[in-house]
Amino acid sequence: MKKLPFKQSGLVWLWLTLILLIIDQATKTWANSALAPVHGGPIIEVMPHFNLNLAYNYGAAFSFLGDAGGWQRWFFTAIAIGISLLLLFWMWRTESSKKLPNIAMALVLSGAIGNLIDRMVYGYVIDFIDWYVSIDGYHWPTFNIADSVILIGVGLLLIDSFVNPEHKSKPEKDEKK
Repeated sequence: MKKLPFKQSGLVWLWLTLILLIIDQATKTWANSALAPVHGGPIIEVMPHFNLNLAYNYGAAFSFLGDAGGWQRWFFTAIAIGISLLLLFWMWRTESSKKLPNIAMALVLSGAIGNLIDRMVYGYVIDFIDWYVSIDGYHWPTFNIADSVILIGVGLLLIDSFVNPEHKSKPEKDEKK
């Protein structure tokens, strides 16, 4: 693996991480003050099949381990820190000209940090986006902007793995100076 200076590495894409992180935290702050908890209301009906509805997620995706007694907060915090460090390292080792993987990693990093901030500050993740099939029927688990950018980023990484498979199969050699 070659070591790249900051301006030539994927770290130059951290501006995107910062912008999305600010949007995520601003929308969560708004939701936390403007919306009441899930079982109390108010629920803002944006359009058919889409509401804004505050929920606190003590677990991971789909509230996995949400009722585990508290230890999961630190478990998911450690995972988010590890993933964030890994993404920063990976971005540092990726040339800035490789837009698709760098944008994807910047998105995932933004979402991971956004939800990490929630876990560390509140002990839970603030969710507020509620999509559903019918008002009395299936509701997709409530989510937030951070969850959305993680999903988009992972999707872009998958697309990149198919569009640019040569990046994954060729081992890079260290350059000697």
